[in-house]
Amino acid sequence: MSSNDQGSVVITGLGATTPLGGDVASTWSAMLAGTSGVRPITESWADDLPVKIAAPAAADPVEIVGRVQARRMDRCEQLALVAAREAWADAGAPEVDPFRLGVAVTSGIGGIGSTLAAYDALNDKGWKRISPYTVPMLMPNGSAGWISMELGARAGAHAMVSACASGAETIGYGIDMIRSGRADVVVAGGTEAAIMALNIGAFAVMRAMSTRNDEPEKASRPWDKGRDGFVLGEGAGIVVLESEAHARARGARVYAVAAGAGYSADAHHISHPLPDGAGVKHAINSAIADAGISPEQIAHVNAHATSTPEGDLLEAAAIASALGEASSGVVLTSTKSMTGHLLGGSGAIETVAAVKALVDRTAPPTINLDDPDEAVTLEVATKARSLEPRGDAPMAVLNNSFGFGGHNVTLVFTEHTPA
Repeated sequence: MSSNDQGSVVITGLGATTPLGGDVASTWSAMLAGTSGVRPITESWADDLPVKIAAPAAADPVEIVGRVQARRMDRCEQLALVAAREAWADAGAPEVDPFRLGVAVTSGIGGIGSTLAAYDALNDKGWKRISPYTVPMLMPNGSAGWISMELGARAGAHAMVSACASGAETIGYGIDMIRSGRADVVVAGGTEAAIMALNIGAFAVMRAMSTRNDEPEKASRPWDKGRDGFVLGEGAGIVVLESEAHARARGARVYAVAAGAGYSADAHHISHPLPDGAGVKHAINSAIADAGISPEQIAHVNAHATSTPEGDLLEAAAIASALGEASSGVVLTSTKSMTGHLLGGSGAIETVAAVKALVDRTAPPTINLDDPDEAVTLEVATKARSLEPRGDAPMAVLNNSFGFGGHNVTLVFTEHTPA
């Protein structure tokens, strides 16, 4: 099939394992209810850290993957495989030529837990006691490899690593794989499992994390005046992307159209965004142009907003500027208020949430917004909100993801209208 025959790219499967639930249904239900997945860290390694809270995955991936296979995988890879299995089954396990089936799944930092475990084994017991699976366990592309092997995907197994924009950028790459004619079906998304002392200590010393240890459920509070940093979460989100022609030929159920993606780089600072938000605005405008929609079609934005003093306001201002007059009536949400920040998995989890919002025509809330920052001019949902089309064209939603290094990614999803 040539690229000219591909037409639209659609989403036919969803999978997730998050701090709110072990699958899409439980995660989405908890989001709509405004449930927080943040809780105290009970392990002793957190005793001396300034941050003693996190949002761990609600379900143990080992119980699903199986202990034998799990011993050869980092936790981030286990989480990715769990979500991929759900998404693949949800899509109906489509029959597809292996050389027309691709994988684009990544992690922002890879198997950091396996790296630290191997280093401890080296120092305590010597090199012979290092696991022979260490290298595949620490690779950021390990998840893509495991999923491609399980599904027999031979069109390519890719991992775009761009810090906290990784999951969204990899989904964008999956869209491009289908548009270019390289694949008919792509399993795409992101994963992260980084709740450990080194990472929390490193983010804490940057003063990037919330220290609201006495109120874990209230610690992640995007756009609230009392926000003091993000909360680290873990989990994975996966979508099955498919050419509309291929989906139609097999009679697949379609959730939404993966209509477009936009990218930019701030080229400003390794960990601070460009102050005027020009990079964010460019990514949003590029995504809208790539999707071929008008700003007036956008009913909802699942924002990157992590609950940091700097980033939340910059993003809100950039959205308002990019959408112009069409920003009035757009419902803004940060699901990180409930899941915490899943780093490389965040854009993928939030893609699942954005697609569910589009399908159910309901935006999930931003919780803990007790004292809204007056600088935010957009409408932020604090309870689940109904979404309505803004005109006759299909309704659209955006998902923003940004990462250290100046990475900006925006994805656009639109309602699917059968031909």
